[in-house]
Amino acid sequence: MSGGGDGTYAVVEVSPVAEDTLERALNERAAGGWSFESIHFVTREGSHRPALAYLFFTRAAPPARPRPRGK
Repeated sequence: MSGGGDGTYAVVEVSPVAEDTLERALNERAAGGWSFESIHFVTREGSHRPALAYLFFTRAAPPARPRPRGK
């Protein structure tokens, strides 16, 4: 979340990097209420094909529960 708000973050490592593995990871987190933030690919020297990918997700923090009033 931009601006350092009160959110929760998740990082998912995907390997091997392929259309189906990325799609599965994105769909699983989205179904759980997560919002996609970014993807970062890791390559090995001498190769243009990513060795793995990190997917970054955020989710708003649940609203704080009101504290019970003293009696």
